[in-house]
Amino acid sequence: MNIQSGNCWQIVFEQLSEHNSLFEEFIENFFIASTCDYSPNGKILYTGYLADKKQETQMLNDAKAWGIKLPKYKCHFIPAENWLKKNVIYFPPLETQDFYIYGTHEEKIPDNNKLKLKIYAATAFGSGQHQTTRLCLELLSEIYHLGFYPDKILDMGCGSGILALCALKLWDKPIAVAADIDKEAVIVTLQNAEDNLIQQRIFAQSGDGYHNDMVIKNAPYQLIFSNILARPLIEMAPQLSSCLDTGGYAILSGFIDEQSEWVLDAHQKQGLQLIKIIANENWRAALMEKLK
Repeated sequence: MNIQSGNCWQIVFEQLSEHNSLFEEFIENFFIASTCDYSPNGKILYTGYLADKKQETQMLNDAKAWGIKLPKYKCHFIPAENWLKKNVIYFPPLETQDFYIYGTHEEKIPDNNKLKLKIYAATAFGSGQHQTTRLCLELLSEIYHLGFYPDKILDMGCGSGILALCALKLWDKPIAVAADIDKEAVIVTLQNAEDNLIQQRIFAQSGDGYHNDMVIKNAPYQLIFSNILARPLIEMAPQLSSCLDTGGYAILSGFIDEQSEWVLDAHQKQGLQLIKIIANENWRAALMEKLK
């Protein structure tokens, strides 16, 4: 990210209770980098980064032109030398049954028999993503140890590509498609794949959900990850089902306990059966199988 080459200004927006696609599209287009994290109570935390403080005025004018009323926000100056400290050092390694995921800043990597995945940490984990990523990885390990073996894997809303890359670490032959509405996420995913020497088995492209040429071209998939938010999970349930092979699995997360029934019902109506649901704090993840 080019914000690492100098000082920047961090815009932290007030938490939102619902996903706002127009606002999200605006910040992805306006800021040189942006993040979307989830608090334990399910609220959404948007953050954007500016190269110049003067761009704050432009942000307000552009939002008005888009017809968007910006949430309240705070602007923080981050000197270049503090960027890594503020955005990397607070993200500890993520260790699960089969994986040890660590940031590029880590110097000491434990000598154990777990699969190692090196990730650009400033974009790897967020306050809520850490829990939901862990849940997805737990379900991934479960189907792996049951002997499941996919040919093609889809990571919808891939972020930094952790889920797709971990799946490719487990299985040595499948290919994976990683998709995200954020172009920066695709860039980071491909870089992370190269850093872990598995770039030849992953394809990534930005686009609008399942209306993504690469996603459509490579369907059907035997395994689909979708670690996003409850509303888009529900809205995209028909497209997920159409892209999932019969007998294939979907691993869903990014929703809280109170939203579980809605998310599961939307997918069950599309022919998916709930195999298991697991929890981490108030976050939930579901393993579902397509029956027909």
